[in-house]
Amino acid sequence: MSKGVFSTTTHDRYLEDFVEGDVHEFGPSTITENEIVRFGRQFDPQLFHTDPEAAKETVYGGLIASGWHTCGLFMQLFVEHYLPGPASLGSPGVDELRWLKPVRPGDELTLRITVHKVKPSRSKLDRGVLFSFCEMLNQQKEVVSTMMAMNLIRYRGVA
Repeated sequence: MSKGVFSTTTHDRYLEDFVEGDVHEFGPSTITENEIVRFGRQFDPQLFHTDPEAAKETVYGGLIASGWHTCGLFMQLFVEHYLPGPASLGSPGVDELRWLKPVRPGDELTLRITVHKVKPSRSKLDRGVLFSFCEMLNQQKEVVSTMMAMNLIRYRGVA
């Protein structure tokens, strides 16, 4: 694995700019108690996501972020720093999403992405599928979540 550095901005990035095996890191993004509670109340109203005092009595011993909140932070970093804006054609989904460790207030999350595979489309010659193995790490470099993202991306200058 090599540390990847893009020679293009996200606005000028296309499928051929992704090199299999390259590793990219983005962040950190700090998560706050207020953000955890607000997200939990709106989207995942479990006690350990919504009530800091009551969460102390749970198996987690305190407030933790919803895994879906962690996915939202992943998506923000993914879009802002990795995904090619105009060349992106969406995603058919993700595989193997895992939440491995609790995310707590004050954690600083970094997104580490390994370009897993670049696969040209057989039927549409202007695009292909980008497979990216994604890991969110906390400030201790512990992996808190993983997933394999798939994105449909255009090639540069192919109509």
